[in-house]
Amino acid sequence: MSKFREALKNCFGEERLHQIESVKVGIAGAGGLGSNIAQCLVRSGFTQMVLVDFDKVDYTNLNRQFYFLKQVGEPKVEALKKNLQQINPDVSISAVKEKLDESNIKEVFADCQVVVEAFDNARCKRILVESFVNSKKLIVSASGIAGWGNSDVIKVRRIKENFYIVGDMVSEVAENCPPVSPRVNVVAAKQADVVLNWVLNN
Repeated sequence: MSKFREALKNCFGEERLHQIESVKVGIAGAGGLGSNIAQCLVRSGFTQMVLVDFDKVDYTNLNRQFYFLKQVGEPKVEALKKNLQQINPDVSISAVKEKLDESNIKEVFADCQVVVEAFDNARCKRILVESFVNSKKLIVSASGIAGWGNSDVIKVRRIKENFYIVGDMVSEVAENCPPVSPRVNVVAAKQADVVLNWVLNN
């Protein structure tokens, strides 16, 4: 047993940790939300993930995403996989450098019990939700993450038994309302907490 797993076992207990480790989580998008959700989940004991993003790390990402200066130019999913392995070398991560749409999204996340939406694009959000909302998978989405201050308005809303949305539902990204680390991380942490709670209580 690794020292990291031993520490997690002391935190959760063997039975709960086994529950966490048995679940595969798909994360659609590896930007501000996705990279930080993945980090929270790995720190919580999750070891099976499918990370999907077609983009590369850019300097403009470093204000809120779980990447480092030396990783600029690398595919996000590959850079994120390396960073997560720095937390727990035993994670099993499928890094998929691909753009998701109606033609491939169900196949990419076919064996995931949980799918977390971390897109910037409203159309992509809709495609993901419509693809899985009537399945048995847990779906955790986000809406309203931009700006700063008043983070208490960021809430978790249960839409259906297997579908949750996290955010303030109104703060769209704009020139005078950019996505920055504090509020992005609040939303990402809440999305990860929904996943952890669902796994431990279902």
